[in-house]
Amino acid sequence: MDTLADEQVEADILITERQGHANELAREAVDRGAGVVVAWGGDGTVNEVASALVGTAASLAVVPAGSGNGLARMLAMPADGVRALTRIVHGADRLIDVGLIEDALFVNVAGVGFDAAIAAAFAAMGRGRRGFLKYAAIVGRELRRYESGTYEVVLEPAEAPTRLRAFLLSFANGRQWGNGAVIAPDAELDDGALEAVLVEDRGRPAVLAAFPRLFTGRIGSVPGVTIHRVRSATVRGTAPLMYHADGEPHLAGSTVQVRIRPAALRLRA
Repeated sequence: MDTLADEQVEADILITERQGHANELAREAVDRGAGVVVAWGGDGTVNEVASALVGTAASLAVVPAGSGNGLARMLAMPADGVRALTRIVHGADRLIDVGLIEDALFVNVAGVGFDAAIAAAFAAMGRGRRGFLKYAAIVGRELRRYESGTYEVVLEPAEAPTRLRAFLLSFANGRQWGNGAVIAPDAELDDGALEAVLVEDRGRPAVLAAFPRLFTGRIGSVPGVTIHRVRSATVRGTAPLMYHADGEPHLAGSTVQVRIRPAALRLRA
């Protein structure tokens, strides 16, 4: 690529062919001694690459090219490839935390409830038909038919178990889902903690009224929303529990465990 050649940087350009392929390619790159692995795609691609780099000396870098680009937006990475690569070449590395929900790693956000249902519906579309308008259509459809669950939530540092009927339970390492929707305004990637955002179901009118505050960073002011800084969390509900890790859906039994792994990943910011 001309940009990298101009900067006198040697690079391999590898194209993914299927789900999980980015993880395989990133592992092979680490084995070959790559110092930086660039995830050029959306949050799912970032997740696959990051999962291969945790605990290694290689750094993750991001060029946003997905539907939401939550992590890239938090990092203020430009969507223009030339500008993004130039910033990566001249950037500095930092250590950031990652989260684990069950066995799935997440760099940005994981959750149980409505956002997991959206992730499942979006994934079912296939990778060739995605985009913001499709995402918005899915959100509108799921708002009409989604049924909230009742959960027992235990947060650490120790708090009394909370039992609530929740629209969603979000666990954020980064600040936003993507497209400017800020679910955890105070989240930091390197503070050794997750932001647990508990959103009670107070009816669809209340949910719809709260949506604008997602885009102004004021979700914490919505009645029925509480935000807690935690190191771990346990969610108990009715099996099977659906959850997502950086927008990729998974199924668990009746319990989901969430925890932070501090300073586990090098990031080229």
